[in-house]
Amino acid sequence: MTHPLGNPPSKIIAVHLNYPSRAKERGRIPAQPSYFLKPPSSLAGTKEAIVRPEGCELLGFEGEIALVVGSRAQRVRPEDGWSHVRWVTAANDAGVYDLRYADRGSNLRSKGADGFTPLGPRLLDARQLDPAALQLRTWVNGELVQDDTTDTLLFPFGQLVADLSRLVTLEPGDVILTGTPAGASVVSPGDTVEVEVTGSGQSTGRLRNPIASGPALETYGAMPRTDAAEREAAHGAAFTPEPLLDKHIEQGLRSVAVATLSAQLRGRGLPHMSIDGVRPTQPDVKMVGVAHTLRYLPLREDLFKRYGNGMNAQKRAIEQLRPGHVLVMDARRDTSAGTLGDILALRAQQRGAAGVVTDGGLRDSVAVTELGLPVYHGGAHPSVLGRRHVPWDTGVPIACGGALVQPGDLLVGDADGVVVVPPELAEDLITDCREQEQREHFITEQVRAGHDIDGLYPLGPDWHETYERWRKQHSTQGEHT
Repeated sequence: MTHPLGNPPSKIIAVHLNYPSRAKERGRIPAQPSYFLKPPSSLAGTKEAIVRPEGCELLGFEGEIALVVGSRAQRVRPEDGWSHVRWVTAANDAGVYDLRYADRGSNLRSKGADGFTPLGPRLLDARQLDPAALQLRTWVNGELVQDDTTDTLLFPFGQLVADLSRLVTLEPGDVILTGTPAGASVVSPGDTVEVEVTGSGQSTGRLRNPIASGPALETYGAMPRTDAAEREAAHGAAFTPEPLLDKHIEQGLRSVAVATLSAQLRGRGLPHMSIDGVRPTQPDVKMVGVAHTLRYLPLREDLFKRYGNGMNAQKRAIEQLRPGHVLVMDARRDTSAGTLGDILALRAQQRGAAGVVTDGGLRDSVAVTELGLPVYHGGAHPSVLGRRHVPWDTGVPIACGGALVQPGDLLVGDADGVVVVPPELAEDLITDCREQEQREHFITEQVRAGHDIDGLYPLGPDWHETYERWRKQHSTQGEHT
């Protein structure tokens, strides 16, 4: 193999997040850059294959701009950082998500395999380039999948050099991978990835790497494994998640009333499963979904700047929503400040949320209602959350309206309110709720016919035979409908 840089660098440093488009995909905006190392042995050139080991399914590509250091950098200032860059070229920061768990944070085996850092094919003279006017594009099998520019980077190139040089001396030949934009995803053997960097009328040409199959790993250490979270992270915007809730269970919960579910839960020794004190914006719309939780704590002015600003827990919770989630907010039943407004409600709807439940206040109540998204709230209030609340954490057990809600619980809402359903009880509850509602339908018919309720409601033994005949008759009618 011909080394793309001639002599290997002493180190390759990669930035986790730098493009706003990628940060939006990931649902977080870092306040400062963070990094990981790739070994020089991972370097490769154009036309060399990137090999996916047998047993791995999630080989990710990330088109990036690579900076090659030209002069020693130690404790340099941001305004001087770019002057230490000699060359710019295209890179593919490849990796297998199947091994991320094994070296969580360091990415050593997931991103450090031989050939996982192809560079090239041409080096551009950094002195002839404007670092804020470069374009990065990536193609998979000829289709453009990444296209972004460096004018809006979270951390400009000079800042990266300066930040690293505070503690790490950058030597000539060292490589800095500067982050990938939106569109990074997964490729398979037989695919081809191409990356190109252009600027000031110059081009690196296309870094072209086919994807090939390789032998399985020897069983001396951690072996590939994956799960839904890794698949989502690997596929990025192209990921189509599996439904959070089995369609059969969802349809079953939609077919029964919240009041019936509440009665059946109470009969099972669970009388505290209703979320009290909330009202619906869409009383005619049934809400069924899986809980994703957000917790607010009482306002402390000295902590709000740290926890309430920027990409706080409230915004992170919104960006973590998947189709079928119900965002459940614990606001301690304090309705004297809003916990959701029209913009975040719209974003939740765009993320595919099945609804929102908060025991706090709702801002922009008319606009939120017009969205059509089912929202259950403690009352309308014009104030922002900073009047009473600090968004604290997400994805934890919470109390909402007096009910304990865990991530993954099922939420069912209608005009009567909202009830929490433990997932493991759902199927049996649906069966018993349908039976209860059928009995209540029979009882209603008898009351309309003039019968008194003694022995009829609840259904007593004297009515059982009549009820069974009625049920069989209605069952037969249903079969012929």
